[in-house]
Amino acid sequence: MSTAVPRHILPVIVLSQFASTSLWFAVNAVMPDLQRDWALPPAALGSLTSAVQLGFVAGTLAFALLMLADRFPPARVFLACSVLGALCNAAMLLAGGRLGVLLALRFAIGFLLAGVYPVGMKIAASWYRERLGAVMGVLIGALVLGTALPHGLRALAGDGSGPASSAGGLAPWQLVVLAVSLLAAAGGLATAVLVPPHPQVLRAARITPRALGLIWSDRRLRASVFGYFGHMWELYSFIVLVPVVMATRLAGTSVSAAAFWAIGAGFAGCVGGGLMVRSLGSARVAQLQLATSAACCVASPLMLVAPLPLFIAWMLLWGATVSGDSPQFSTLTAQNAPPAVVGSVLTFTNCIGFAISVASIEIFVRAAQAWPLAAVLPALAIGPALGLWMLSPLVRR
Repeated sequence: MSTAVPRHILPVIVLSQFASTSLWFAVNAVMPDLQRDWALPPAALGSLTSAVQLGFVAGTLAFALLMLADRFPPARVFLACSVLGALCNAAMLLAGGRLGVLLALRFAIGFLLAGVYPVGMKIAASWYRERLGAVMGVLIGALVLGTALPHGLRALAGDGSGPASSAGGLAPWQLVVLAVSLLAAAGGLATAVLVPPHPQVLRAARITPRALGLIWSDRRLRASVFGYFGHMWELYSFIVLVPVVMATRLAGTSVSAAAFWAIGAGFAGCVGGGLMVRSLGSARVAQLQLATSAACCVASPLMLVAPLPLFIAWMLLWGATVSGDSPQFSTLTAQNAPPAVVGSVLTFTNCIGFAISVASIEIFVRAAQAWPLAAVLPALAIGPALGLWMLSPLVRR
């Protein structure tokens, strides 16, 4: 017998996911402030972002192997990781510019996010088994908005010349860090209090290394997984470089505001892509969005010097499509993996994908410091191009 889903479940999960995943790129939103006040080197942008990604890879493997979301109520795991992640984020204010401490804190936050993002998906999947595709689009869209949120908060905090700078003697960037921490903790608390466990929740299967072989040997599974790898080459480097790109045309808090809208446009891409699936299918939607984001990469030398309205429209389109295919790749991989090992396949796929993002971030952040953006950004299209090639068997089918 199916269980009726209380109406408040999905909004609570979505808002909690949005609030708690704001921890992911909190440091990126205030990086110019940290470089000014703490004299952090330019390479710190890539290193601190990579630390979060590596922490997430390690955390995903640890949570999966230990089956923590099965041994303990998932909502309690979500709460614990949100609160601990919030504390680690707030502790950044005590680092005093010591890069080693900041790297350790960002790694810890990435590790704890493995108990937020995937566990939130697990909670949603237990309640929405029949409408999971549409729900996945909204949830990943919430993750994208959470990623953008610190930039929006930084824009609202002002440049330090207004009342915000005198709040408790804290600088605007410090207020942003604390606000993100409070939001993350509130998101965890909302899930623990308002989302009950599903009465018929299923226990996940144990992680098996044989899933790694299936990723390569199964033609359809290989198509979706390697398409996702190409997507990951582009996605997080784009997110890291958005403020750098915006700073070529804007200044001050306008950079943070524009970065929020460009990254946050991915919410529309995720939800819109989910609506298009009924008529086009996940493979074609993923192909369309991946091809569009690749075209945005290639067009960057022209768009960087285009009139400002066209420049902004280009960044919004890029932001919408670079994230919008994420739910479709997750759906395709889950559909094409054998049911007995789908959890293992998704775990290994996420870990490899985020490891690829670490390499991409390091390459493109360093390249952007050495060469003009017009020469660097087109190379982001390498991943989508390979992803489109690998995805083609599913599209033809």
